[in-house]
Amino acid sequence: MENFSELMLKLIEEEKQLEFEKFSNHDALLIGNILIDKAKNRKINITIEIVKSDQMIFHYAFDGTSLDNDFWVKRKINVVKRFHRSSYYIKTKLQSKDENLQDKYGLSKETYGAYGGAFPIRIKNTGVIGAICVSGLKQEEDHELVVETIREYLLNAGR
Repeated sequence: MENFSELMLKLIEEEKQLEFEKFSNHDALLIGNILIDKAKNRKINITIEIVKSDQMIFHYAFDGTSLDNDFWVKRKINVVKRFHRSSYYIKTKLQSKDENLQDKYGLSKETYGAYGGAFPIRIKNTGVIGAICVSGLKQEEDHELVVETIREYLLNAGR
């Protein structure tokens, strides 16, 4: 059995560490382009979406992805918007209690997907204003790619 408590603590710590001072549409473009470059270098096909409030401000789908990836992105982002946590954290929390979004919260699986890959855009002293999401890999890899990219961006941008 996985150590859910340990993983959830790690995921919460990531969210605390990866807060933005501000987040503009230009930041979304830069982060989206970093994700594109990483995917090209790793020869992986993913769909990327970044939303701020309810506005999609970046979207890119590699050749080899499908409309299914777009649906996964939307569903995972809806989890972040609803719970203000990464979709991977919500997935882990539910799994630790042998629960699911449908039974626990009455949420449609066509609209919400508690699977790794969507990460909250959290502004210090403000809260969650959007999400950055990747679909196309294993859920843990989707999550790690987003986290790695945000961490790199914040380090290079000087926060």
